Amino acid sequence: MTDAWQIGILRFIAALGMGGEWSLGVALINEIWPDRSRAFLAGLIGAAANVGYLVIGVVGGAIQQNIQQVRGFLSALYLSDAWVDHLINGENQGWRFLMMLGAVPALLTFLIRWFVPESEKWERERGRGATSHWATRDLISVLIGAIAACLMIVLWAVKWKEFFDEASRDGMMPWILAFQVAGSLVCFGIVTWGYTYPVLCYLRRAQASGQVGTSESGPTLKRMLLAATLSGVALLGTWGTIQQAPAWSGTLPQTEPTSAAQTQVAAAFGAILGTIAAALLGGWLGRRITYFFLCIASFVSIQVFFQTSTVFDMRFVFLAFVTGAISASFYGWLPLYLPELFRTSVRATGQGFGFNFGRIIAAVGVLQLDPLQRALGGLPEACAALSFIYVVGLIVIWFVPETKGQPLPD
Repeated sequence: MTDAWQIGILRFIAALGMGGEWSLGVALINEIWPDRSRAFLAGLIGAAANVGYLVIGVVGGAIQQNIQQVRGFLSALYLSDAWVDHLINGENQGWRFLMMLGAVPALLTFLIRWFVPESEKWERERGRGATSHWATRDLISVLIGAIAACLMIVLWAVKWKEFFDEASRDGMMPWILAFQVAGSLVCFGIVTWGYTYPVLCYLRRAQASGQVGTSESGPTLKRMLLAATLSGVALLGTWGTIQQAPAWSGTLPQTEPTSAAQTQVAAAFGAILGTIAAALLGGWLGRRITYFFLCIASFVSIQVFFQTSTVFDMRFVFLAFVTGAISASFYGWLPLYLPELFRTSVRATGQGFGFNFGRIIAAVGVLQLDPLQRALGGLPEACAALSFIYVVGLIVIWFVPETKGQPLPD
């Protein structure tokens, strides 16, 4: 349990940086490029993340196939045998070394800091004094919300039935489920309050100074929650389905030592193409109708992939490519649409909340994979069941505004 908590804390710290980078990066790209280029740039943002998945798949497969050469490379760096064994051994197949390689691109932030210009829109807002209404003390509520989010995940991650003897276990299961649901609702309310409170405080101060209208708070909060729902649908759809495919491929007949890497490469390559295509489609057809079609296409592709694949072969790899392209296409649509919902002074926070709050929804949903597998008879059936989350997206998308052809709000 101690190791699990340590891993959880380290992942939380890492997510602070990655989640913040996405929020700021998407807002910055949308603000410094002209409106006519936003769709293509949004597609590139989504594609870039999947380029990372593709590279990791390729590098991971190469490490597995050349494990001894990697060991020799690390030894040549004068690392001790103990460190080499810790990074590369028979059990983990070099995953620690792979994770360390994955952190290297973070060094690019030093180049970004020096060579990427600041957003002129944000500079104008700062000149007007609109950005001065943010208060660091309000972020205490974010810390409270983060703690509540962790507790919500713990509610579903802990195997509560192991705390009871076998005789009383069956009778306690309904009570355990009720406890998990009730606790999740309470935590979800705290998380929502904690993450939106700084924005509401900012808007109140901005209203008092005349920087924004008195009716700004309600629409902003509503858009943040709707954006989180749209993101949560997309995130749960991919986390609960196609991202399970690499591990699933290793359990199928005719599997190969590199089946997981092959599956991840195929899905990531498809996602690269899908994110760019979805953003361009959103710029052409419109944001809402594009999201609607993506939900339908994702549901169908996931059903076909998980319900008809029985062996690891070229058909499996091709379907992983198609399913990855369609289900991950939302990550080109989201960088296009979410920044268009919020004014400059709250853009990074608003669209960052929308995307990253969706991760909490998705995390709790993915934790249901294990009980779904037991109830439905296997991973393919569980993934197919989780794909019904796209029905929520089909409905919610019509409650948000269409922004095609409109400039970013100031």
